[in-house]
Amino acid sequence: MSLSELTALELGRKIQSKEVGVKEAVSAVLDNISKYDKDINAFITVDKEGALKRADEIQDKIDSGNFKNPLAGVPVAIKDNICTEKLLTTCGSKMLNNFVPTYSAQAVENLQNAGAIIIGKTNMDEFAMGSTTETSYYGATKNPWNTEHVSGGSSGGSCAAVAAGECYYALGSDTGGSIRQPSSFCGVTGIKPTYGTVSRYGLVAYGSSLDQIGPVGKTVEDCAAILETIASYDVKDSTSVKRESYDFTSCLNESIKGLKIGVPRDYFAEGLDGEVSKAVLECAKVLESLGATVEEFDLGLVEYAIPAYYIIASAEASSNLARFDGVKYGYRSEEFNGLHNMYKKSRSEGFGEEVKRRIMLGSFVLSSGYYDAYYIKALKTKKLIKRAFDKAFSKYDVILSPVAPTTAPKLAQSLSDPIKMYLGDIYTISANLVGIPAISVPCGIDSKGLPIGVQMMGNHFREDNILKAAYALEQTKVYQMPSISK
Repeated sequence: MSLSELTALELGRKIQSKEVGVKEAVSAVLDNISKYDKDINAFITVDKEGALKRADEIQDKIDSGNFKNPLAGVPVAIKDNICTEKLLTTCGSKMLNNFVPTYSAQAVENLQNAGAIIIGKTNMDEFAMGSTTETSYYGATKNPWNTEHVSGGSSGGSCAAVAAGECYYALGSDTGGSIRQPSSFCGVTGIKPTYGTVSRYGLVAYGSSLDQIGPVGKTVEDCAAILETIASYDVKDSTSVKRESYDFTSCLNESIKGLKIGVPRDYFAEGLDGEVSKAVLECAKVLESLGATVEEFDLGLVEYAIPAYYIIASAEASSNLARFDGVKYGYRSEEFNGLHNMYKKSRSEGFGEEVKRRIMLGSFVLSSGYYDAYYIKALKTKKLIKRAFDKAFSKYDVILSPVAPTTAPKLAQSLSDPIKMYLGDIYTISANLVGIPAISVPCGIDSKGLPIGVQMMGNHFREDNILKAAYALEQTKVYQMPSISK
C-alpha cells in the first residue's frame, strides 16, 4: 500500500510511531497534486512552501511530545469558503479572487492546534451555490473515478481531493447536501453535523441558518476523529451550541443490535435510479443482519422541501452577499462612473450566473408584496418538515435513504437545466432545514463504474447513532471501495 492510500488515522499512527516523517507525508500528497490535479482541478490554491515549512515545525513538536492528537502531521485540504489566515480564500468567485483573510476560521484553528498541516484550498461552486462544482470561476472539478463526470458540489473539490489521494482528509461546508452529495459521487465519506456543533466563525456565509462545516474522509472512523477535533463551542458564533460532549469516536464499536432504522417510502418513488435504489436497500438488509430493526414508513412533505429550501437559502444569500460591493475588499470594476455605478459594475462583473440567479430570487421573495406569499410560507413549511422528522425520530434512531437520485452526471448536463440540478438535492436538504446530523457512506459502484452513497440521518445531537450504524456497515467489508485507477 502506497503512503497516499493510507487513511488519515493510519497515517497519524505511523507519524506518531516514527514510521513516517511529516515531511514525507506532505511530499506524498504534493506529488499526487502535481500528477493528477491538472486533470481533476480539485485545488484553487496549493500552499507548497507553507506546508513544507509547517511540516518541520510539527515534526519537532511531535518528537518532543507536544502533539499527540491522532491527526497531528496529517495534511488536510480546506474548502475555499473557509477563511485561512494569510492564504487566499476566493469562494470560487471572481469577486474574491484577491482576498487574503487576516484570520482563520475557528474550525481551522482547532485543526492547527491539533497539529494538522493545511496543504491548500479546494475548488467549489461559486459561493457554494451549485451541485456540481461547475459554477466555479476557476473551472469545474472533475470526478477522479471518471473525469467526464462531475465531482458533485458545492464541496466537490474537497471530496475529489480526498478520493484522488491529493490530501488525507478535507473540510467542506454543507448548506443543502454540499458535503454529502459530492462524497457520494466521489466514493468518500462525509458528515454534516448537528447545526451549531462546529463554529461557523470564518465560514463565508451562503445561508446562515443552514450552513455547517463538516469533515470529508476516507472512512467513518476518520470523519469521527476529524469532527471530534473541529467541533467546539465558540462565543464568536451566536449559533454555536455548547454540547455536553464532543466525543464522536467512542461510539464506533458499539453494537447496533436493537437500533431502530426507518426507511422512508417517499424517498424511493419515481425519479430514483434503479441501481442506486438497489444498493441503498441492500444496506438496509446488511444492517438488519447485524441486529438492527429496519422498517419502511411514510415521512411526508418531501415534495415541499426543495421549494422551501431554495426560497430560504436564496433569501439569506441575497442578504449575505450584499457585503460584496467592491469597496473594502474583493473585486472592483476597473471602469465606473460614480459610487452607485461602481456597485453595479463590480457586482455584475464579479458574480457568476448562478449566484446572480439566487440573489435575484432571494431579493424577489423578500420584497414588499411577496414576503408573506413566499418567504413566510417557506418558513412555515420548514416548521412542518421539522415536525415530520420529530415524529419519525420518536420511533426511529436512524433514517436511511439515498444521497442523490443518480450517480454523478456528465459534465455540463446539470448546468443546462438549473431546475433539474435543484431537484438533485431532494434527499439531502431536509437535514439542513431541520438542523439534524447526516452522513454519506460509500455503498457500491454502478454499471458505469461510478460510486453510490447511502445517507443516514439522526436526531439532533445524536451523531453517535449514525456514526455507529455507518461504521458497522463499513466494517462488513461488503462495500469496500476499490482503489481508483488513475
